[in-house]
Amino acid sequence: MAGRRPVLVTGGAGFIGSNLADRLARDGHDVLVYDALARPGVEINVAWLKKRHPARVSIVTGDIRDDDAISAAAADAQAVFHFAAQVAVTTSLVNPREDFAINVQGTLNLLEALRRRPEPAPLLFASTNKVYGDLADIPLDETNDAYLPQDPAIRANGVGESRPLDFHTPYGCSKGAADQYVLDYARSFGVPTAVMRMSCIYGPRQLGTEDQGWVAHFLIRALQGEPISIYGDGRQVRDVLHVSDAIEAYLAAWRRIGAVQGRAFNIGGGAGNAVSLRQVVRTIEEEIGRPVDLQFSDWRAGDQRYFVADTRLAARELDWRAATPWRRGVASLAAWLREERGLDPHAPLPRTAEALS
Repeated sequence: MAGRRPVLVTGGAGFIGSNLADRLARDGHDVLVYDALARPGVEINVAWLKKRHPARVSIVTGDIRDDDAISAAAADAQAVFHFAAQVAVTTSLVNPREDFAINVQGTLNLLEALRRRPEPAPLLFASTNKVYGDLADIPLDETNDAYLPQDPAIRANGVGESRPLDFHTPYGCSKGAADQYVLDYARSFGVPTAVMRMSCIYGPRQLGTEDQGWVAHFLIRALQGEPISIYGDGRQVRDVLHVSDAIEAYLAAWRRIGAVQGRAFNIGGGAGNAVSLRQVVRTIEEEIGRPVDLQFSDWRAGDQRYFVADTRLAARELDWRAATPWRRGVASLAAWLREERGLDPHAPLPRTAEALS
């Protein structure tokens, strides 16, 4: 699929987008990164891409809400990977109108740009497991360190795509609405689209904040000797997925777009990478060789106590599986953070952290 027509990656300066742009360029594609560069820190990813692929990667600074600009960027793209988004539940609660404008109107701008073309390019959309709501109706057993479904089928395989959609929080509503628009443009207008409902993706180039990228955030705080804030009790379970595996899923969907257009796939680590926040913290403590100070706060709106993606549909239709065991992935991310940010877990703790431990 390599060629001179560019592959458009919206939000391509972000965590997953920059990793995908790097992979596409290594595979011989010209890549057009379209990003508002609004999030602090993403300029580091831009510099990294430019250094690695000066002849392959082009950067356009633009907002997904700018209809003319995104239409121009998509005009000649051979494929589009759409990651540009407002990504935090907390931000959506503060400014739901902006959340809607970015996630829904911005996605519609892109879909319309593709629909107007004589031959629409494939669009692969980054959705979220939040489209399934808080899953409060799934009965759970509470162990010392994790919530586990009572239903043996869910415990063995996770939550499948047949689960009814149930949008919670403005973020859930905006991503869910965009998810449905993307699927319907395949049905109503023949635009070859597919939706990837992602679980917790982690890996290198992740900024890691309390609102987004919690695995990296936990590691950064621990490596700096700072306390980690947990919302809820830390027993909530997620199926974490290394970014390299997520990228393989997107590329597989592109390769098979003729067969899978108009479909949604749960993309996560699956039951083999299901882990609670407490379990991740314990592994981080083993990795850095010292205990981590935890601070607990109330549950946040729409929080799921348990979400594990049933990835059997993706395995069957995309020939894709998560390849990176979560403990190995966390160790590799820790190594990257040490090298990239110069974080030394064996350095003396900062005075504030010593007082808290």
